[in-house]
Amino acid sequence: MSELKKRKHSPQFKLDVALKAISLGQIADVGRQYGITTGLVSKWVTCLKTSGSSIFITTPDKEISDLKSKIGKLEQLVGKKEIELSLLKNFVDFYDSKNGK
Repeated sequence: MSELKKRKHSPQFKLDVALKAISLGQIADVGRQYGITTGLVSKWVTCLKTSGSSIFITTPDKEISDLKSKIGKLEQLVGKKEIELSLLKNFVDFYDSKNGK
């Protein structure tokens, strides 16, 4: 079974799609044109009507905290890989010394 990748759309793209859907009045056509589900286009249109374009803007604080979280996970991964590498080097040295090399 194939795994679907979640696409991340920019705030400007969301605004453009929502405005086009409102101006044309055809959510399904706009969705097909951009390869987006009609439900998602409808959601963007509703958000635009209720909150304006500010709803699509991401906050820098959230982006910074997301990046810090990713950095923490990557540091943990590097630490695990360093331990694995050290263990493998010890095993190689052990077997080399047993074989007289």
